[in-house]
Amino acid sequence: MSAPTPENVSPAARRVSARVGAIAESATLAVDAKAKALKAAGRPVIGFGAGEPDFPTPGYIVDAAVAACQDPANHRYTPAGGLPELKAAIAAKTLRDSGYQVDASQVLVTNGGKQAIYNAFAAILDPGDEVIIPAPYWTTYPEAVKLAGGTPVEVVSDETTGYKVSVEQLEAARTANTKVVLFVSPSNPTGAVYTEAEAEAIGRWALEHGLWVLTDEIYEHLVYGDATFTSLPALLPELADKCIVVNGVAKTYAMTGWRVGWLIGPKDVVAAAANLQSHATSNVSNVAQRAAIAAVAGDLAAVDEMKTAFDRRRRTIVAMLNEIDGVLCPEPEGAFYVYPSVKGLLGKELRGKRPQTSAELAALILDEAEVAVVPGEAFGTPGYLRLSYALGDTDLVEGVSRIQKLLGEARD
Repeated sequence: MSAPTPENVSPAARRVSARVGAIAESATLAVDAKAKALKAAGRPVIGFGAGEPDFPTPGYIVDAAVAACQDPANHRYTPAGGLPELKAAIAAKTLRDSGYQVDASQVLVTNGGKQAIYNAFAAILDPGDEVIIPAPYWTTYPEAVKLAGGTPVEVVSDETTGYKVSVEQLEAARTANTKVVLFVSPSNPTGAVYTEAEAEAIGRWALEHGLWVLTDEIYEHLVYGDATFTSLPALLPELADKCIVVNGVAKTYAMTGWRVGWLIGPKDVVAAAANLQSHATSNVSNVAQRAAIAAVAGDLAAVDEMKTAFDRRRRTIVAMLNEIDGVLCPEPEGAFYVYPSVKGLLGKELRGKRPQTSAELAALILDEAEVAVVPGEAFGTPGYLRLSYALGDTDLVEGVSRIQKLLGEARD
């Protein structure tokens, strides 16, 4: 007799809803948790899994939080959609950094970028609506779409195009049910950055077909070399009525644990998302919001220092990975990830095993080299690994050296 599934059991017998039961675990958080557990057990594991800057939050931001703790006004409920002062500061920061002029009423402050993404999709999607998601993608995107009742439609790119999709690919994926296209530049997991011309072409295609655009700008300040960040609604103001921008303080200001993100969009959509949030979580921690005001209103000197370090690490990790036979690592232009192809190693003999997938190879690297990486399966494209270079220079070199030593043993 076959095991019961959510479809063939009675509602009373179903312990976990089909909707939530279908969500995939966050692979990046799972890898990071396993690496930390192994380190706690005494193993010298080096983790390249989490997208988390190794720098402390800048002192002036921490000082603002300490002061906020002492103010009784922050001990109370505040508006569910965010402190008015923070919303105004985000609007000013958005104009300063991307040239996109918005009103504070178009801003919703959320518990991190993930809640912003879910709230945005929940506010505009109905069952059957399709969202085009370029792959490789960050693990949360398709799960947030499904939770919101929509259907993710993947459009796959690879290293031959710099992990960027074309308008032709997007058009081939468009159907009568397509409502939203996701645009992410700089990209997690690949570090790809679209040129202004490429971004404009995608934006004009969305306009032509009346599609919504959700654009994640969380890595806006982390671009390198000749690459430049492009904000779609600033580039194409006519897109603004059907564009939602997601952002936050986590990556730019080394504030992943503070949990402050936001979305910017048309007033009616922001009001709907704020109404949802009022029932889900209410206001973001006031202390974290006060810290975020200091972050977004301050200068970018500390950010530039971190960017300089990331750029140095970027060049080091790319060079070291490309020394490994069977590994092809394009140079990322943004964020703090590399996404090398390891397809040339799959099926080869390595310490008595023959990993057939990048997931199996990642498990072998953790077991044999004590280095944690995330397999491409987590991002919709098997055959790759994602490594974050947001860790100290010494650990980075040691970790990649271990990978070099292990993978250098691969034999046919």
